[in-house]
Amino acid sequence: MTTLIKEENGNLIAEFKGRLDTAAAIQTTKDVEPLMLAENTNIILDCTDLEYISSSGLRIFIGILKNAKAKGGQVTVKNINEEISKVFQMTGFNKLFNII
Repeated sequence: MTTLIKEENGNLIAEFKGRLDTAAAIQTTKDVEPLMLAENTNIILDCTDLEYISSSGLRIFIGILKNAKAKGGQVTVKNINEEISKVFQMTGFNKLFNII
């Protein structure tokens, strides 16, 4: 699992590649720290290359969302695959996040 964070047009974009499972969650939590520090920033979680997300990964996403909202930002999730889309629907995350 790798996470790349970049800034583009005033947005922070996190690109996730691989499987965001329990084993990867500890490192991913460290990798997304810049998102947690951002204030008044729109954050895009790019899941183009994310193959799988576990409950640990969902906790990371919800932490990013709660933190961003508390600091005046917004979070958009883009390019989720069919499997992850089903997980978002089952957990209600599809109602919490702006998904494009």
